[in-house]
Amino acid sequence: MSIQETDYLIVGAGAVGLAFADALIDLDPDCHITFVDRHAKPGGHWNDAYGFVALHQPSATYGVNSMEFPTEHIDEHGPNKGLFALASGTEVLAYFEKVMNLKLLPTGRVEYHRLSEFKGMNEGGEARVAPILGGDEKTIRVRRKLVDATFYQTSVPSTHKLNFKVLPGVNLEPPGALPDLWKDADSLPKRYVILGAGKTAMDTGVWLIEAGVDPKDIVWVRPRESWLWNRRYTQPSALFIEDTLDMQMAILEAAAKASDGAEMMRILGQGGYYLRIDETVEPEMFHFATISQGEIDILRRITNVVRKGRVTVIEPGRMHFGEESVDVPLETLFIDCTASAVPFEARKNTGPQFRGDTIVLQPIFVPLVTLSAALTAFFEVHFDDDDTKNLMGAPGPLTDTPATFPYSQMVNMMNRGAWAQNPDIMAWLAASRLDLATGTIARLMAENSPKLAKLQEFRDAVQECMPGLIKLGMQAKAVHERNAG
Repeated sequence: MSIQETDYLIVGAGAVGLAFADALIDLDPDCHITFVDRHAKPGGHWNDAYGFVALHQPSATYGVNSMEFPTEHIDEHGPNKGLFALASGTEVLAYFEKVMNLKLLPTGRVEYHRLSEFKGMNEGGEARVAPILGGDEKTIRVRRKLVDATFYQTSVPSTHKLNFKVLPGVNLEPPGALPDLWKDADSLPKRYVILGAGKTAMDTGVWLIEAGVDPKDIVWVRPRESWLWNRRYTQPSALFIEDTLDMQMAILEAAAKASDGAEMMRILGQGGYYLRIDETVEPEMFHFATISQGEIDILRRITNVVRKGRVTVIEPGRMHFGEESVDVPLETLFIDCTASAVPFEARKNTGPQFRGDTIVLQPIFVPLVTLSAALTAFFEVHFDDDDTKNLMGAPGPLTDTPATFPYSQMVNMMNRGAWAQNPDIMAWLAASRLDLATGTIARLMAENSPKLAKLQEFRDAVQECMPGLIKLGMQAKAVHERNAG
């Protein structure tokens, strides 16, 4: 059994692990990093995603700190028209391969064990790594820290386990099978049934309609409605800075007015900062998904919506919801979009990021996971003790309902407040391509731009409304912890 050595062993070569490593390798010129990952290529769950998947956030605020996406322009057509481009899944995978092969590995300070399983640490600080396809187990001595980049446990349709029964004769496929329908054009389904209410289901609905399927031939099983982040307010650059600040002020002001998270979301929805597909139904879900008004307009064309809860059994010609059932044509294609992008059982490992000889990467500015990981690397290099590091980067909760939403926003605002007191952190954020606003604001200040009037409005809103957000956030924290328990 061979023994290797490394300073940081990162379990997971997805977006989060790569963002952490990219920042760390630049900030600490002496460190050595080793990746262990189950996939054959870097990119984590992007390797398993459906073919028409795309980022939900602008490419310009995703990935690693040192490398831009080729697609950082403003779209001129389609439902995202007028907003910064969203890289496709293929583009994301190519980007992460470039990060690994052209940035990290050429330093000579990074090792990459693909198709490998992390089997745990022994008391001597040695990690056991087993090749999945065969070969000898490796032992890697970790000189500094183990970095867990798997907290998110991202699930996609092609890899998750079904939570309902499917009887013989039913045509059930993941969304990734849809682009191959042309291969059997003489036997197309009479009906398409989308199972699930999350962003994957929304992407599938948009894809079907843009591919030419008549919306009348689509049935959408939506157990819950969701609030969705209006992508217009997640845009980088000076072009959109006033919109970005408007949304942050709206969050503060809504928290000051609302009695609970549901009312806070309704207020934000009335202002257009958050969207919902059906404005007659009160959303019970919020998973931080972003969407454009153009996509909403397309999805509203699907009017055959089934709201009977989660499907329990599908048989030829019928789908069951416990004691209730709905008939469908025999020639129906069921599309499984029921996987949770971030299963909320991940909360079981919630806690401080820095835990002695282990770092558990978590969102410290929800939902910007790669910014969070890169900034965590900055804390690792620049602060000496875990207490200080954890104080600067309290994990933001992966809340999933309007009732718990204020908790995540409270943590975001409190973390931002702590960073604003540290000139070194602010200098790093101002130079970071992953941060939505800090660098833009720094440039506008240097230019003495009139757009800075909005910044002063935001600061005034913080002073006036932060107590209300903290009060509502602590109320939501109690709900979140009760649900998680």
